[in-house]
Amino acid sequence: MLLLCAGVTPATAAPPLLPIDLPAQDLDHALHAYSRATGMAVLVDRELTRGRRSIAVRGRFTAQEALAVLLTGSGLMARYARSDAFTLQLPQVNPMASARGVSARSAARINNSYATALQQAIEASLCRSPLTRPGSFRALVQVWVNPQGVIEHSRLVSSTGDEQRDEALVRGLATARVERPAPSSLRQPVTLLLMPDTTGTRMECTAGKGAWGG
Repeated sequence: MLLLCAGVTPATAAPPLLPIDLPAQDLDHALHAYSRATGMAVLVDRELTRGRRSIAVRGRFTAQEALAVLLTGSGLMARYARSDAFTLQLPQVNPMASARGVSARSAARINNSYATALQQAIEASLCRSPLTRPGSFRALVQVWVNPQGVIEHSRLVSSTGDEQRDEALVRGLATARVERPAPSSLRQPVTLLLMPDTTGTRMECTAGKGAWGG
């Protein structure tokens, strides 16, 4: 499975994988439970989390991976003060776009639409090689996309555990091309969390299904 996330700060050493079991719930409660499970310190205004919910986070993750998953769809992103402490904020919106009256909600819709196009491009590139076929490994990567939709730079934040696959992953990302222009409000780099398939079913890489397999 591939998730698009934001606000993840690379660690200087490979962090441990932690067993995380958090249900979908009120975001404020989820953050407290996350802090207890990982030891991460969080400072956030409750007005910012009011009315927002987290998705379920179950499995083995690094603390930063778990937070990225927890915040998926919340409309918030993490800002790290240090490796073990963070706060939350709304994604930054291009000032000129704001001046034209584009609301944060509208910008989020635009980014989500672009994120779908980017995800499809990434999945298609990874499906070209058996080594990088999504669903069989875990990795956290960051990509920078130029105005032409080409990934001009990528960085492995956490290794897949296989040097050959790492190299193939970076090469594959270099061939990805997004078939639509990036919105001016897109915050770069975009962080991609590639997760192993936990359903036990073989994921089909086809033009119609991509890496999701249905």
